Amino acid sequence: MASLDVLALLRRLGLHEAEPPSVAALTRLHRAFAERVPYETVEIQLGRVASLDPLDSAARVLAGGGGYCFQLNGAFAELLHALGYHVTRHPGGVQMTADDEPSISRSHLALTVRDLPDSDDVWLVDAGLGDGLHSPLPLRAGVHRQGPFTFELGPSTAAPGAWRFGHDVRGSFHAMHFAPDAVGLDHFADRHVDLSTSPESGFVRTFGVLRTDAGGWDVLRALTLSRIEETTTRTVLDDRADWFTALADVYGLVLPEPDREPLWRKAVSQHEAHLVTRSRPDRR
Repeated sequence: MASLDVLALLRRLGLHEAEPPSVAALTRLHRAFAERVPYETVEIQLGRVASLDPLDSAARVLAGGGGYCFQLNGAFAELLHALGYHVTRHPGGVQMTADDEPSISRSHLALTVRDLPDSDDVWLVDAGLGDGLHSPLPLRAGVHRQGPFTFELGPSTAAPGAWRFGHDVRGSFHAMHFAPDAVGLDHFADRHVDLSTSPESGFVRTFGVLRTDAGGWDVLRALTLSRIEETTTRTVLDDRADWFTALADVYGLVLPEPDREPLWRKAVSQHEAHLVTRSRPDRR
């Protein structure tokens, strides 16, 4: 049976040795994962449904790729567990706008860590939000500041005992809700297929790559690269070479040659469709 190569994965994160569990060590792990492992939809855009097996997700990370929440948090939970952390996987749901009903739609896998030797808190650990947490948060109701961003934690109406993570107003979604239940990755299998293949899925409609660091977020949608800090800078990468250079330099994504042309064509098509939509007159 395959096993997780913990030391190789730590090296991939720029960390050179395993540390005993602690708040500081968990924070270093979370920050390194958020900075170095991109939230990306390459496989979905190329029409492939990637594995949810956490060892497969970890292998993809070792190869320089990433994934979206099920794969990123799946791999991260596997690493944390191997390092001695008490990790729980929770079913979650992303609330895109304030007008949407909060729900545990299983569109997100959330993680918590408990029983740290130097903390009585439960910690929200989430490397799978794209533009989201740089460090873990103690699971306490209130406002939490990270870099230029403000987050809020509190009870959720989505399910009994659920929590709500309120995103910064500059984020790509309004809130994330997660239930207290402990689940396995098989709990998300049908949602993973749907999110990877449905024409209604945002992951299918638009190519995206995101990462978080201490100063802000790097967000690439189709051809538009945004750096979101206190202010936002946007650059349209309509030159093929510049686009692939940004994938490599900003996100560490170096794609195999057979994947490059179909992915570039998709991104160009999506960008052009966005321009058409934006130029339509208001017909209210």
